[in-house]
Amino acid sequence: MKNFSARIVSPELLDMLPSQDRRALRSRLDLRRLNQWMNHPQRMAEALSENLNGAATHRIVELGAGDGHFLLSVARRLQRQWPNADVTLVDRLNVVDPAIVNSFGDLGWHVRVETAAVSGWLRQLPSNTADAIIANLFLHHFQAGELAEMFQLAAGAARVFIALEPRRAWRSRLCGHLLWVIRCNSVTRHDAGVSIRAGFSGRELTAIWPDKANWDLAECAAGWFSHLFVARRKD
Repeated sequence: MKNFSARIVSPELLDMLPSQDRRALRSRLDLRRLNQWMNHPQRMAEALSENLNGAATHRIVELGAGDGHFLLSVARRLQRQWPNADVTLVDRLNVVDPAIVNSFGDLGWHVRVETAAVSGWLRQLPSNTADAIIANLFLHHFQAGELAEMFQLAAGAARVFIALEPRRAWRSRLCGHLLWVIRCNSVTRHDAGVSIRAGFSGRELTAIWPDKANWDLAECAAGWFSHLFVARRKD
């Protein structure tokens, strides 16, 4: 079957619920399980290792970091080869558990939490502040024009940009209808369908990236349900 037609970006319930609502708290736990099930921490760790191989520093910014658990899972896979990385968790909500911050410290990683809208935060970021900017299940919340602005800002701030997103394909849609089997709550089940319809296929993110001449761009399916985009500055 072909990927279904154009992207449809709609609000997700988790973004509208108070951060301490019990349904929101349960949905964040569901997302941790889904990230593991989709193998996103391992995929992101591999992409970072490949694209920052030989870098003198490892300064990583995660956009839309949520509670920080995803990047902590990535850090646990990279800690041996990068024992002193610096990470910045950026999200419009302050939902990072202090235990997450302490866990980064136990790995020898230095963490900073920034509570801000992503585009506004990127606008004040000096050039070449980060080695890599990453996003996990975040870009699909935005329309193409908003993504273009975000990419323009990110390209000035880092030399690598990596995103893992829902893949807009029939397998993903089928799986989204079956999340009740693994006891995901109603918020997660609703938002899964919204996320998949707003996901990506083909080279849609490559088409939005602002400076194709000076960047190596790669975009492809990652497993059955995910979409991987990597931009690396040529210099």
